[in-house]
Amino acid sequence: MPLALWALTLSAFAIGTTEFVIVGLIPTIADSLNVSVPSAGLLVSLYALGVAVGAPVLTALTGRVPRKQLLLGLMALFTVGNLVAWMAPGYEALMAARVLTGLAHGVFFSIGSTIATGLVPKEKAASAIALMFTGLTVALVTGVPLGTFIGQTFGWQSTFLAVSLLGAIAFVGSWILVPNNLAQSTPASLVAQFAVLKKPRLLLVYAMTALGYGGSFIAFTYLAPILQEVSGFSAGSVSLVMLVYGVSVAFGNIWGGKLADKKGPIGALQIVFALLALVLFALTFTASNTWLALATVLAWGAVAFGNVPGLQVYVVQRAELDAPEAVDVASGLNIAAFNIGIAGGAWGGGLIVAQFGLMATPWVGGLVVLGALGLTTLAGRLDRRDGIRPSARPTHAVAAH
Repeated sequence: MPLALWALTLSAFAIGTTEFVIVGLIPTIADSLNVSVPSAGLLVSLYALGVAVGAPVLTALTGRVPRKQLLLGLMALFTVGNLVAWMAPGYEALMAARVLTGLAHGVFFSIGSTIATGLVPKEKAASAIALMFTGLTVALVTGVPLGTFIGQTFGWQSTFLAVSLLGAIAFVGSWILVPNNLAQSTPASLVAQFAVLKKPRLLLVYAMTALGYGGSFIAFTYLAPILQEVSGFSAGSVSLVMLVYGVSVAFGNIWGGKLADKKGPIGALQIVFALLALVLFALTFTASNTWLALATVLAWGAVAFGNVPGLQVYVVQRAELDAPEAVDVASGLNIAAFNIGIAGGAWGGGLIVAQFGLMATPWVGGLVVLGALGLTTLAGRLDRRDGIRPSARPTHAVAAH
């Protein structure tokens, strides 16, 4: 694999770290800025909204910008956003910084797959995409717990300074290693993207994605305060729990992909959503015991992101039938749906914490995930009515975002 691909992987690592590290720092930020825990949780929502808007809108608007210039501009924006977060004098400035970095995130992953495949021969395209997205997985396993530890030990601002340094290294690496003559595909216009949103069956997939992720993030956003206030973990121990969660996610992604290959996307999603709802309901009862809480978080990691392969395969499968001229657009909009779910889940979780307390978030999240399970079952029935085999495979290559 060319060295330029490793620069993209490092960029993905930095971006993945800044997206999820905030979860482990919410109690610390709330105390430092004298805001409520739900207000600190909004920092997750605003970032995810930046991704959801940035992915389709800014990708369409920057379609004619040369790929390397755009990549360098995005990493510069990402680095500046994290520097603003590091120096943020108050809550409002930190909110603005999160939106800025979210916008960069959305466009980076929209163009990242295209750039990665342009760096290698066609027969290595899938491996190139997989390597780049390994950066996200590694971020969950190492970047998030390490960033949480840095924030707990030296103050939350230090975490953003560390991530901005990663962004600067990724910028320099991309500047030196990524070639100037990258292939540039015709950008999808906003009109083409909105046309995809007129397809009811694709909207059903996006709703499955948003509810599945939204339900999980209702509770996940407030995992750190639950661990500290209910389970009895010290602030410093939260980074170790995040490490356990990240390792579990890495195995869960592999398991979810194999399950989707074996049972088809609908069958795999039904299993993953059912297990995810079960784990969230279980956390309601296990959170008060330190060891049971740790075991539940381990199980949660295994299923929290295990739905990504099934959802991405299924959206491509449906797009090939409903919008064959816009498969990439349909797949990209599913990334927006992931982040709308994250934003809505974090925002809704904040309302639940304010009204009913921290321990209402797991069981409410479980109910929302059951909604995703219901929509998945409906999609399976509609497929059978249309004569589609449950284990049908899409013909397009699928990148797990």
